Amino acid sequence: MNLSRRDGRPLVIGHRGAAAVAPANTLAALRAAIAAGADLVEFDVGPDLRLAHSAREESVDQADLGSALELLHAHDVGVHVDLKLPGYEAEVVELIRRHDVSGRTLVSTAWPASTRMLARIAPELPRAISYPRDHYGISRAPWPRLMTRTGAASLRLAMPARVLFLVRRTRANVLSLHHALCSRAAVAASHRLGVPVLAWTANDVGTVQRLAAIGVDAIVSDDPALALGALEALEGVATLTPP
Repeated sequence: MNLSRRDGRPLVIGHRGAAAVAPANTLAALRAAIAAGADLVEFDVGPDLRLAHSAREESVDQADLGSALELLHAHDVGVHVDLKLPGYEAEVVELIRRHDVSGRTLVSTAWPASTRMLARIAPELPRAISYPRDHYGISRAPWPRLMTRTGAASLRLAMPARVLFLVRRTRANVLSLHHALCSRAAVAASHRLGVPVLAWTANDVGTVQRLAAIGVDAIVSDDPALALGALEALEGVATLTPP
């Protein structure tokens, strides 16, 4: 799977399917992301191989990894599996291979032990290290307003120097950053290493367009239709701008 943006628009990844449209991490949410035209469909997988961000978020419509992969295999769409804890990488890889989606699957995690394990057992799969760890669901909160503006700005300024450490320590070949930590300098630092950048989770037009402007390779959104519309609007403005 080639995640690098090159000269085109960023890829759009439906977050937990399309969590703004249907209950997160359900087959309905995955179908909603496909219908919206997402380039990849992301979902969370726990140690029991069921789709959920955490045990407290399990739903009556909860699916398992096998059923999710079976659904996505039947559609021309990328697969983005997010591991919530370390320790079950081999089981996930075995199901990805069994459902014949290895060539269009990205695996992400916030745990360096998992990315290193994936590098050993499935070097053919792109593997993303997520930063910071979204253990408390900050992607759903108005972060970084949970912190001081100064603290958020300091983290963003530090990211370009941290990129090399993250990639080398984790053996990741994709970097997945919270959108507030993404800057043109951080993206450029990652690209110098040949590492694409995914930005999460962008749910408004302004954030999507800012991320596109600084060069990220993919944008993760709860509302992939909104993200695609924001990118199409940017392309329309570019077309109307005189050379």
